[in-house]
Amino acid sequence: MEIGALLLMLVLMSPTLSGYTQARPKVQVTVMPSDHVFSGETVTLRCDIEEEVDWTYSWYKDGLITPCTERVYEFTSYESDSGKYTCRGEKKQDSQQSEISDSVTLTVSDLPRATIIADPDRSVFIGETISLKCSIESHYSDWRFQWSKYSSTFDAGEPEKITSRENLTIEKVSMSDQDKYHCWGDRENRPMKSQQSVAFSIKVEERAQAVLMIYPQNWLTEGDSVTLTCKVRSSSRGWTFSWYRDDYNLLSDSKRGAQGSYTISPAAVKHTRVYMCRAERGGYYTEYSHTELLWVITRWPLASPIINPSRSQHFHTDSLSLSCDGQSSSGWRLRRYSKRLEDCSSFDWGSETGSTCRISSLKTSDTGVYWCQSKSGEHGQPVNITVHDGDVILDTSVYPVTVGDSITLRCLQKSTNASNLRAVFYKDRSLLQTQTKGKMIIPTVSKSHEGFYYCKLPEGGKSPKSWISVTKSQSKYQISVFKMIVCLQPLHIYFCLSFWVSNATELELHLLKTAFNLADTSA
Repeated sequence: MEIGALLLMLVLMSPTLSGYTQARPKVQVTVMPSDHVFSGETVTLRCDIEEEVDWTYSWYKDGLITPCTERVYEFTSYESDSGKYTCRGEKKQDSQQSEISDSVTLTVSDLPRATIIADPDRSVFIGETISLKCSIESHYSDWRFQWSKYSSTFDAGEPEKITSRENLTIEKVSMSDQDKYHCWGDRENRPMKSQQSVAFSIKVEERAQAVLMIYPQNWLTEGDSVTLTCKVRSSSRGWTFSWYRDDYNLLSDSKRGAQGSYTISPAAVKHTRVYMCRAERGGYYTEYSHTELLWVITRWPLASPIINPSRSQHFHTDSLSLSCDGQSSSGWRLRRYSKRLEDCSSFDWGSETGSTCRISSLKTSDTGVYWCQSKSGEHGQPVNITVHDGDVILDTSVYPVTVGDSITLRCLQKSTNASNLRAVFYKDRSLLQTQTKGKMIIPTVSKSHEGFYYCKLPEGGKSPKSWISVTKSQSKYQISVFKMIVCLQPLHIYFCLSFWVSNATELELHLLKTAFNLADTSA
């Protein structure tokens, strides 16, 4: 009887025992580091199951099983490892499974990146000082900065290299400092290191050269505007510019062109000068720029030199005569600008007789601007002379052409001295005409004909370019002013009376009266 009651009790208790053994153990996942993870750091995931038995573990990332079957899942992290991780266990004894854990989120990002910034520029010159700054984009402020050099061992203890936190300063730069530089940061805490910067190349050059340019052109009429620009070859950052004229005299208002642009508006005759510029940064000065001649003419300029042969281009070794005898008074002399200001009598490039200068054998160095200048500083209309050591030149007027006039351009060849050449004529790089007799005629000149002209021969040879300037015809008022100026000369008064009064307009009579009054006053 007692044995039967015991068996009955066991049968009644069996459902309860069965339910208890089928309950799944709970699981918890922990991750280290517990906060933000950086690429390259070691991540440790741990799967803890409340029942201490012999388990086989399964790890899942974003619902997909991973190869790991251990309780601890450890790996070196990369950005691709970011995701949600879970785990569960399975008893080795009876294959009973635990619950699946709640997910933990792992976020992996790149280490903070170091970048290098140069002051004043990555392109520097021997003798300059350059400062490199290592910048790390992060909210951490306790970085210790490190520097390396690509081609050789970097010694921050050298006296010309000064490291202070994130700055590396190289004083008195030399060619050996031309290299590729890297920097990075270290910390005591996570993240313990930044990414290394990309290679930063420093280019070192021998000597800085300023370059001067004039826009729109060197030739102006008073009242026009002109802009002089100064740049430093191979470098653009951090420069302050100064402006000079004639014999390296600093302009009184040079500071207004400190950013590299100096504008003259409106231009006056007094602005006719030889200009140059120079740049400075951090106490380092460039070489002076080449010189540029800026020429401003009056609305009614005095005469140009008389040129023989009368053309703007000439062959090498030819002779040339330039005379100032055509001016209204004596005492005029010929001057030129060919890399520098020169007088015919001051340098060994010509022989002077009175107001005439003769060059017996032209050289390419005689290419330049020529003009007549009085003792008081007045100057006449300038002319451009080009000496070419090639076989072809363009024969065209050395003087401006008046609207409505005709002009003839000829292509000349030195080796043949022939006049009937097959020649191609161009204006501003555009083909104009092909002529079998070597010349091109523009019967009625207009302002649109102004520009650069040159010619080519089919069998080879090309002339230099010449600028043809087109001027408007003088108005009656301008003609009257010229007459008035002539009449101010005492010897011309009676000539003016006999030539002018009979046909004088009201304006001309007024100007004539003014001329006599001025003449009487001067007397």
